[in-house]
Amino acid sequence: MTSLKRGAAFTAAGVLAVAGAGAGAGAGLYAAFSPGDTTTVNAVTTVDRAQPAASTAGLTINDIYQRSNQGVVDITVRTGGGSQLGQFGGSQSSQAEGSGFVYDTRGDIITNEHVVDGATSITVNMADGKSYTAHLVGSDNSTDLAVIKISAPASELHPLTLGDSSKVEVGDPVVAIGSPFGLAGTVTSGIISALHRSIQSPNNYPIGDAIQTDAPINHGNSGGPLIDAEGHVIGVNSQIQSDSGGSDGVGFAIPSNTLASVAQQIVAGKTVAHAYLGVQVENSSSPAGAKLARVLPGTAAAKAGLKSGDIVTKLDGKAVAGQSDLSAIVDGKRPGEKLSVTYVRNGQAHTTEVTLGARPA
Repeated sequence: MTSLKRGAAFTAAGVLAVAGAGAGAGAGLYAAFSPGDTTTVNAVTTVDRAQPAASTAGLTINDIYQRSNQGVVDITVRTGGGSQLGQFGGSQSSQAEGSGFVYDTRGDIITNEHVVDGATSITVNMADGKSYTAHLVGSDNSTDLAVIKISAPASELHPLTLGDSSKVEVGDPVVAIGSPFGLAGTVTSGIISALHRSIQSPNNYPIGDAIQTDAPINHGNSGGPLIDAEGHVIGVNSQIQSDSGGSDGVGFAIPSNTLASVAQQIVAGKTVAHAYLGVQVENSSSPAGAKLARVLPGTAAAKAGLKSGDIVTKLDGKAVAGQSDLSAIVDGKRPGEKLSVTYVRNGQAHTTEVTLGARPA
């Protein structure tokens, strides 16, 4: 059996659109769902910070599979429309397949929003071969996450444990479990190739801090877990970057810390709310900070008097070294919270206060 060991870390820098605009670059970013899905293209970016390493339990790939497989599910989704098929009529429907994993013993299951979007029926197939009809509890298309629920005995539900995605490092070993091309229970392995990537959500807002991995991910892996060497879920597999549409060794997972926040709100019956500053930013080196490339009219930033060209150096009392710091601070807040903003305009430092808004749909 193969032992999992850590590798070295590296960092880089890039640009993120906080307000939700992205430019196409390079190969296509595909939802790691089932064949026939539409292609999402977005600029892939990096940031210049790495997190402390977590301790390694030294589990083998087989160990992780044995601990986790019972908690991973295959999801079959049917969608139906009202379009007419030729002169004889009838309604058009389709079936697709994705993955997910058990969140708790109440029957809540995590998957991607794009897996269940528009579903007229959802079937969850367990690792032991049993199937259950599921219903949608709630979803958040800004993070491409959803919670579905089945009525199953607690004894048949095997929740996976969430890890702390802020503590993973580049080079750390990972395992992906899911249903690529409908092959349920498939295990692949690799490493964390990069951290703090930005991928595009179904409603075109960037999902920050995405984890890049070279563990093979294909159509059908969407919603399945990315698991670390301790057997903890550190991400939800969501997209692949590919010239061919298949796995080219560049996959992306939504970090578990984002999942933890979103799932908690959905399970509690709340609508997921995201703080919104209303700017597009890029890194600045002189001075170091986040340069506002665009301030959208009528937003929290505009109301606070911020303008395009301003360089934010401190937000909520925390130093801002670049766009990733600004994005992380805003993402960690709730709509209505007030933050102090220190910025440089025409070489002069200024401080103001901003009341964060709610991200528009």
